[in-house]
Amino acid sequence: MGHSRIPVLHAVKSLGLGGTEKVMQILVQTLASVPRPPDDVQFAPAVWSPRDGERGEQLRESGIPVFIGDDIAAAVRNHRPAVIHVHRAGWPEPELMRPVQALRRRTGRRPCALLPVVVETNVFGRLDDSPSGRDVDSTIFVSHFCAARFEHLHGIPVQPPRRVVLYNPVDTDFLAARTRPPHQRDYSRPVIGRLARADKGKWSQLALSFLPHLVQDFPDLQYRIVGALDEAAEYVRRHGLENNVMFCPPLRDESSLAEFLDGLSVLAHANDAGESFGLAIAEAMACGLPVVTHPCDGWRDNAQTELVEHNITGLVAQTPQEYAQALAFLLRNPDEARRMGTAAQQKAVRCFDRLHITSRLAALYCHLLGIERSENMPEALQHNRCGAHCRD
Repeated sequence: MGHSRIPVLHAVKSLGLGGTEKVMQILVQTLASVPRPPDDVQFAPAVWSPRDGERGEQLRESGIPVFIGDDIAAAVRNHRPAVIHVHRAGWPEPELMRPVQALRRRTGRRPCALLPVVVETNVFGRLDDSPSGRDVDSTIFVSHFCAARFEHLHGIPVQPPRRVVLYNPVDTDFLAARTRPPHQRDYSRPVIGRLARADKGKWSQLALSFLPHLVQDFPDLQYRIVGALDEAAEYVRRHGLENNVMFCPPLRDESSLAEFLDGLSVLAHANDAGESFGLAIAEAMACGLPVVTHPCDGWRDNAQTELVEHNITGLVAQTPQEYAQALAFLLRNPDEARRMGTAAQQKAVRCFDRLHITSRLAALYCHLLGIERSENMPEALQHNRCGAHCRD
């Protein structure tokens, strides 16, 4: 191949500060900057979205071409991608997929050399059986939970390269370099935090109902919340918790994220809808924080318990009393909190590191394009689990 650069176009509904957009940004910037693979394949990524936003500005500042507007064809004419990588929920999304579908006139299972391969990151592990969904060449699930649910509900096997599991990327090196390592943290400091969007879909009453129980034992507790709903302020006022709760503004970049997480002893995660991955959890783990979370029933999103292994990288609780007890245990037992925080950081590096994840994504692209790679791509992606094979 020599030193050719393969053009790739990432497509997403908007370029705001959401987690889907952040994952796309990390992948794109890493694809553009990582050292070339052993067989000299390099990528030239660009981004298309109907709507601009903060991440669009950040991408442009880093030198990534960004195309904004309803017409993806203009972006394709300019960038001529060999791969179009769509980041979406997983259910039918005509606004995003119809323009992509219009570019594809399939000529059998193998893509024509002049037509782009279509890859999707399927955020919630859903089945899109519409014409545009059937036009996808490879689907990426962001957790083993999502893949297992997909198989269970639809009876369709998750087998590479048509369907693969690839965790979301985290800039573990950046976060570790800008936060205190576990051996330097004082895990007995009664400072906990919550990190999410101010969205009802990301909220749980459990995020507040544990507080009265915990404050009885830790009157000087500080609870720092990013992404609170209006009802949270009313709850805090009604229960007289104004001295214990701090409502923080959205975190605009990785530096502000690292500063926020560096000030905590524990991340308190609570989301009634569950997580198909749990980016805030993974980022807290990368900073050496133990995480307290709760399970969801049945086949609701439950990847939070895939990331947070009970008594290994954090604690899993169900009721407000159990949740308060879990947080109290970690604050009263800093050595145990340090052990879990260390294990969490090691797992984050092993399983979510952006260079590791992007390397596997590049292998998938090359396999779909028919470019020979030195590694066995399907086998490598099957081994992408939070265990011994994460970095095979």
